[in-house]
Amino acid sequence: MKILFISNYFNHHQKYLSDSLNGMCEQYYFVATSKMREERKKIGYGDISIPNYVVDVSGEDVDAKELDQIKEGDVVITGSAPEKYIAKHQKEKKLLFRYSERIYKEKYQWYKWPFRLITFYKKYTRHRNNYLLCSSAFTYADYAKHFSFINKAYKWGYFPETKKYSSIKSLMDNKKPSTILWCGRFMGWKHPDDVLSVAKRLKAEGYHFELNFIGTGEMETVLQERIVQNNLTDCVHLLGAMSPEGVRKHMEQSQIYLFTSDRREGWGAVLNEAMNSGCAVIASHAIGSVPFLLQNGENGLIYQSGNVEMLYKKVKFLMENNDEAQRLGKNAYATIVNEWNAEEAARRFMALSEHILAGEKYPDLYKSGPCSKAKIVKDNWF
Repeated sequence: MKILFISNYFNHHQKYLSDSLNGMCEQYYFVATSKMREERKKIGYGDISIPNYVVDVSGEDVDAKELDQIKEGDVVITGSAPEKYIAKHQKEKKLLFRYSERIYKEKYQWYKWPFRLITFYKKYTRHRNNYLLCSSAFTYADYAKHFSFINKAYKWGYFPETKKYSSIKSLMDNKKPSTILWCGRFMGWKHPDDVLSVAKRLKAEGYHFELNFIGTGEMETVLQERIVQNNLTDCVHLLGAMSPEGVRKHMEQSQIYLFTSDRREGWGAVLNEAMNSGCAVIASHAIGSVPFLLQNGENGLIYQSGNVEMLYKKVKFLMENNDEAQRLGKNAYATIVNEWNAEEAARRFMALSEHILAGEKYPDLYKSGPCSKAKIVKDNWF
């Protein structure tokens, strides 16, 4: 099988899946169609070596015909890339998987529905060999509003590096009690200020803890001021930007990981990494990866997006129940190592593609995890 992956630029979110596919299939190429933004480079996205299977067309005037002459594929995966790069594949009715986060991260505008119905039909629905890889639990619901990819949507995501530790006990023993970590860009829709509100209440009630923020962004000055104003300098620290390796080291040492974004967080690969690091995760229900990766009370805790009171109670619960934090962390680690990782996703993708190429219209091969059938997941709290 020859697989062609067309997307914007190559980074560590695609590397491990690409490495796995490259090792499993007859021929694999990743086609990068755009230059990486400077903002992404500053937070470590560009700090990886480029494998020989990457074809960079971002700096050249390459049209669809020329690209098809460069590399052919039996199966094509396309993400954030111009439609011209898949025109020939569509015409030849090649098997095409579109991977996508949710498309309606803001409030849906129903008055645009008739126009979008026509647009979606032309772009997606009329092509019988088009399938959807959902890099958000809410992706299928968004497309289904326009009757696109009905019964042809599969769970997918981002697959950063998966570490397999020699001893899960040693990993858990390495964690400092009552340590809390938050990582990301300091932006309004990621809600780092909610975490400071929780820290303020914890300190007022006499809890001893260490809260670390990793990242930079537009809210950094506001956060610094609030830390000083609320006398939190002894227990809350802004650590600045950090390499992916540095982030993982802090995750390995932290007991609790907080993920507070709202529905504008398409996936959120830090959740994969925190779970793989054995953290007890408390995450907002509206984040794209959360309904796929977390089972509330089994391998993490889920709170209603924006509900700071609920977030506070769940943090307080884990602070008072170390054994429960350990159990959730161990189960989170097992979820990533056993199911939600690049190698398993690649293996399942190969099997799914083979079934479709053999003539099976709607394969249902897996009950959970990557390439299992996606279902309609609504935004409301569950």
